[in-house]
Amino acid sequence: MSSDSSELRPLPHRAGRHASAVAPMWATGRVRSWTGPHRDLRLLRRACRWQRRVAAFAALGYFAVFLALTVQVPSLMARPAPGGLPFGLFLALVQLPVTWLAVVFYEVTARRFVDPLARRVRRQGREGQWRP
Repeated sequence: MSSDSSELRPLPHRAGRHASAVAPMWATGRVRSWTGPHRDLRLLRRACRWQRRVAAFAALGYFAVFLALTVQVPSLMARPAPGGLPFGLFLALVQLPVTWLAVVFYEVTARRFVDPLARRVRRQGREGQWRP
């Protein structure tokens, strides 16, 4: 026998609350309020998503361009670049600073946009203004 106490007292049935009986919000025409108590959580999630996408696309985008050039235009990658290095090696070495710039951008935007939102959400949670 399991130690789950829900087997002993099943939840009461509430008519009309089945998943198939409830229409999704987009079908009812109701729009989610962006001014409710969870507004800051939504803003925090959106800021984190935006931040991750931009930093990832910067680093991975450069890498994808480097790979595409390597495969599509090998003659360009074999040409000498400034300093006597082959252009392909030069682009490969530039990848490191591009990745570091993406990390720095991620940190700067986190401090400027995401951290203040996180502090506000944490403060509201401590003050009991909303419950998850």
